[in-house]
Amino acid sequence: MKKSFILCAGMAACLAYFSSCTSTTQEEQPQETVAAEVEETPEVEVAQQDTIKGSIPSEATGSIGDAKLKIKYHAPGVKGRIVWGGLVPYNQVWVTGAHMATSFETDKALVVGGKEVPAGKYALFTIPGENEWTVIINKNWEQHLADKYNEKEDVLRVQVKPEELQQHQERLKYEVMEQSGNEGAIKISWEKKGVTVPVQVK
Repeated sequence: MKKSFILCAGMAACLAYFSSCTSTTQEEQPQETVAAEVEETPEVEVAQQDTIKGSIPSEATGSIGDAKLKIKYHAPGVKGRIVWGGLVPYNQVWVTGAHMATSFETDKALVVGGKEVPAGKYALFTIPGENEWTVIINKNWEQHLADKYNEKEDVLRVQVKPEELQQHQERLKYEVMEQSGNEGAIKISWEKKGVTVPVQVK
């Protein structure tokens, strides 16, 4: 009887030990999964970063009042370069995009910066300055960069003040912003600078 009792006690101890080992393995498994997920996260973030070298064909659309606006452009990236006063020289006509002239289209007559723009399709250029930008609406929307830009074909020129952006904008970005009623704006943002051009529906 004593031998049987000792044998049973020994088996019970072995079973308890085996059970504790199995339990520990099951508890540790989720921790290994979490660790794997944490290790994979940086790879996912890197994959989601903007790694495209060229300028991306882009479009900004929106409504201000009953007018529908469309802006088509190529969006270059900063890519660690000096943009203002470097990649984009100050005090020179800039296509405000890349490759082709940025096109600006409206199906209603507008008042941009206090000046009238009939319904139609145009090119949008700017002349960036350190303290002031000139925004240009030009008749010749179908041209390469500003190669054939002619000041005589300007519909209007408007002066606006650049502003510092709170967040870095890696790629050039246009936005059509409806503010209230027939009033809105066109916003251009890139790197750490932006300009806002007031727009009204006539």
